[in-house]
Amino acid sequence: MSTESLLLALSLYFTLFCNMPFWRALLAGRAIETGGLAYALAVGIALTALNFVLLAPLLNRWTTKPLMALLILVAATTSYHAGQFGVYFDTGMMRNVLRTDLAEAREFLTVGLFVHVLGLSLPVLLVLHRVRLHRRPRTRALGIRAAAIGLALIVLAGALGGVFKDFSSQMRNHREIRHLVTPIAPIWSTARVLTKDARAADSARQPLGTDARLGATWASANKPVLFVIVVGETARAANWGLNRTSGFPSARDTTPELARRDVLNFAEVTSCGTNTEVSLPCMFSARGRRDYDEDAIRNSESLLDTLRHAGLRVAWNDNQSGCKGVCAGVESIRPDPTTLPGLCPDGRCFDEALIEHSRELARDANGNLVLVLHQLGNHGPAYFRRHPDAFRRFTPTCDDEDLSKCDRDRIANSYDNALLYTDHVLARAIDLLKELEVSHDTALLYVSDHGESLGERGLYLHGLPYSIAPDEQTRVPMVMWFSPGFAARGGLDLNCLRARAAMPASHDNLFHTVLGLLDIETSARVDALDLGATCRNTGHAG
Repeated sequence: MSTESLLLALSLYFTLFCNMPFWRALLAGRAIETGGLAYALAVGIALTALNFVLLAPLLNRWTTKPLMALLILVAATTSYHAGQFGVYFDTGMMRNVLRTDLAEAREFLTVGLFVHVLGLSLPVLLVLHRVRLHRRPRTRALGIRAAAIGLALIVLAGALGGVFKDFSSQMRNHREIRHLVTPIAPIWSTARVLTKDARAADSARQPLGTDARLGATWASANKPVLFVIVVGETARAANWGLNRTSGFPSARDTTPELARRDVLNFAEVTSCGTNTEVSLPCMFSARGRRDYDEDAIRNSESLLDTLRHAGLRVAWNDNQSGCKGVCAGVESIRPDPTTLPGLCPDGRCFDEALIEHSRELARDANGNLVLVLHQLGNHGPAYFRRHPDAFRRFTPTCDDEDLSKCDRDRIANSYDNALLYTDHVLARAIDLLKELEVSHDTALLYVSDHGESLGERGLYLHGLPYSIAPDEQTRVPMVMWFSPGFAARGGLDLNCLRARAAMPASHDNLFHTVLGLLDIETSARVDALDLGATCRNTGHAG
């Protein structure tokens, strides 16, 4: 075969066999008898021509077979995740993929994935192996390649021209569909991520809150502050037990231990993103979702830097796949499985290890500390691995990483058991802070980074583009707890804050609320976004 013929054949293969999720989304609600078939045919021709145009310049006698083999595997793998979990391969998702660790990645290597990939790709790979490519003189080969690309562009324009009004309208109103096209979407998004990261690596982070200073309440304080921020993972508001009286009556009692502690529960909190790579930098930024700019957020200092500028010690304790750049320049630690074997089976730690690994740090009475605990939480799909066996209370459970092997009830039971364990971890953190009230003014704020789909509308896991993400992926739990000493030093009216907790909030509030609770004065702080601004008896000049 000629290289052009091989590329055309593989472009057709991608269009017809690897893009079922794209076709379902594109043709949703369209009847074949009312023009749907003609529309699908035109888009299919255009998509095949687009594959040809984008890939043809990359192929030569050395790159054709390796590159085609790689793209076949990429297309087969991504088509599985798009079809099985509703994954869209935008830049946020691809950054998530690139930043995942080996332990997370292993959980996605299921039998179902291998069966799908082998069934879809192996026959084509065998044919590709047997193909012998024509050798042409260089000048003639370049001429034929240029002519082929030109013809493909004409076909592309002609196919879209016939349905342009309909197609352009659909792409404007449902831009997310383009992130289902494989292998184009994952390759394109990956290239964009790598390009952005390369630019960011060459530039210094923009300073934030360099004017930060301790407010007036610090002058009369008798104890240092220990403020703990717990960043939850994949906990959704709909299953949070404390929310049963606040709009989620179907939630089970997944927070029995927190219910026995005097916590403030915020039931209407919206996340900044639908995956950790987006939400974590966003929630610790001053911009948030309301003024979202990914490049600006990633190239700027965070809340943690502002706290350091004010003179506070900040530490990040991570039980996940990293802080996504948020803790750059901050003291960072991680639980050591060798010192906590009971909490770290198979080398991966349960979240209680964060508490045990932070005890010595938290007991240091020599200064003020803001400690961030980054949980593994409810990270899927292996919810059953996120808690010790003692928390397997909702049964039967889904004890397999391949969620397709379980019904929705089993998946929900495993998910809720993981929430039960998060409830226990937070309760233990609060108990430790109570122990330290003798030497510290202590407080805790917990908020999850994003939610999770558990089969609603056929969706699982998380990471959908924010514009189409369901509430299950964007509504998250948040709680606060304050020792009497911490509340008194800041003149914090807890009844007022409890009333505020019944109102809507979002990740946008985190930056400004933490600064307000700690009485940090800075021009970066916005009172209107500080959840406690109207509930303190002391003013500030921020």
